Amino acid sequence: MATKVPAALVERLAASYRVLGPLAPPFETSVATLSADDLQSVRAIVSVGTVTIGRAAMERLPNAGLVACLGSGYEGVDLAAARALGIRVAHSPGANASSVADAAMGLLIACVRDFASGREFIRGGHWLQSERARPPVARGLTGRNVGIYGLGVIGRKIAARAEAFEMHVAYHNRRRLLDVGYPYHATLLDLATWADVLVVAARAGDGNRHAVDRNVLAALGGDGVVINISRGSTIDEAALVDALQRGVIAGAGLDVFEHEPQVPPALLELPNVALTPHIGGNTIEAQTAMSDMVLANVDAFFAGRALPAPVPQPDAASAR
Repeated sequence: MATKVPAALVERLAASYRVLGPLAPPFETSVATLSADDLQSVRAIVSVGTVTIGRAAMERLPNAGLVACLGSGYEGVDLAAARALGIRVAHSPGANASSVADAAMGLLIACVRDFASGREFIRGGHWLQSERARPPVARGLTGRNVGIYGLGVIGRKIAARAEAFEMHVAYHNRRRLLDVGYPYHATLLDLATWADVLVVAARAGDGNRHAVDRNVLAALGGDGVVINISRGSTIDEAALVDALQRGVIAGAGLDVFEHEPQVPPALLELPNVALTPHIGGNTIEAQTAMSDMVLANVDAFFAGRALPAPVPQPDAASAR
């Protein structure tokens, strides 16, 4: 176990396998403390996408053949090194998609309608002082343009939910999708220019680090809102804080952060930000589905079967 995962998953794994861990972070350091016998015995690693599993750590485990990630992300795994060492990588695509899509819409509503200030308005006794002294009237969701950056499994579920809220949907991907009818924008900047809500649902990686930068935020505009349920690295966090402070955009709803669990103090103080601690997939349904997929991948590996959810790996040339 490269990191802490739900206790129920550990119990299910322990029913069939010898489980080591969870190891304390960082994995690259903790794995070096294992005994020689343990290092030799490890056949599979269970992790999450944000944990760094690099070549050095994998080389310490000469008999490892699988990294199974809980959740859809796998950005922390060195895929080229895994391929070169004969280690397969698996994940849990779509297992938490509905829950994360729900969280995205919840963050959007909380941000746009500023429900947090409404609670404080009541707690402070202001409503009792005058029934007319209500929080300011806010613009709703109906009729807004929501741009989805990353129309994968989660992005599509967000799109369906946004349509139910009578919003207009468009998207940006690496390429146009032929099986959807939503308008496609060839660049993220074009999508942000069209949108007044930008939802980040793209898979994290070196290719889209800080993809949402100062220019994208400026294009979103003064009435714009950005929602991130992907990974914190996809947004230039310093640029986001600056844009929020100067009114370049109207607000943000964030479940993920660039240096989790550290959150910039400024984000904690801004009234136009809704924050949650990376809990988009924290529902019973999502956790069960992700655990089921981890077990399915692990069982298939030990049985010598094809993995149910393999991660596409770079070809041999790129691995070298």
